[in-house]
Amino acid sequence: MPRPPRDLWVSVTVFAWIAVAATIDHNAGIWLQRSVGVATWVLLIGLLWGEPRRSRAQVAVVILAATALEYTASPGLGVYTYRLHNVPMYVPPGHGLVYLAALCIGRSVLAERYRKQFIYGVLLVCGAWAFWGLALAPRRDVLGAIMYLFLVRFLLVGRQPLVYAGAFVVTSYLELVGTNLGAWTWAVHGPGGIIPQGNPPSGIPGGYCFLDAAGLALAPLLLLGFDRLPRGLWRSPPRPALDESV
Repeated sequence: MPRPPRDLWVSVTVFAWIAVAATIDHNAGIWLQRSVGVATWVLLIGLLWGEPRRSRAQVAVVILAATALEYTASPGLGVYTYRLHNVPMYVPPGHGLVYLAALCIGRSVLAERYRKQFIYGVLLVCGAWAFWGLALAPRRDVLGAIMYLFLVRFLLVGRQPLVYAGAFVVTSYLELVGTNLGAWTWAVHGPGGIIPQGNPPSGIPGGYCFLDAAGLALAPLLLLGFDRLPRGLWRSPPRPALDESV
């Protein structure tokens, strides 16, 4: 029996782990939550083992940018709050997994074969969700509509629209699972208490696309920086050749 394509089983693994981690965190204390964090790092490193160097660099950039954003948006501005009022240890590697899954979806044969249907289907689904949040939801979601406009921009003129469409699939699932299980909760209003937002905001994948764009744009610079380092600082020196004359 042929092995499923890598892009498929990596994506399925990430989706499954999101559900498992959010379920465990639902009633977890701090040490169990940290254990989930360690397991998430192990899973991410394992999945990156078979990825090209460029993809690993993209994931590293996304983790750095997302971690800075998390500490600013959650404990700093109170845009959303995690259950234990911290930034859980699984969040930084979780962002790496989310980006990796979006990347796998975007580069898959299926996504490329149905490119237009995928992109415009995402625009339609997220647009309907944003309209519902803005006009029909019991909790008005203005931020979601704003974020949807960013998603439109990334999908129509972004460098990697299929990756951004994949990000919509993964992050929508992530946000719906996480908020429904109580792992985190979005505040009624955004920063400054001005903009109403849903739980989760409908167009929040548009915000995640900024992280993905950072990974795509900055990874080459990260690799270039590593390549310019003295060899001994980040790579083992070559082993001396054996003297066969002895």
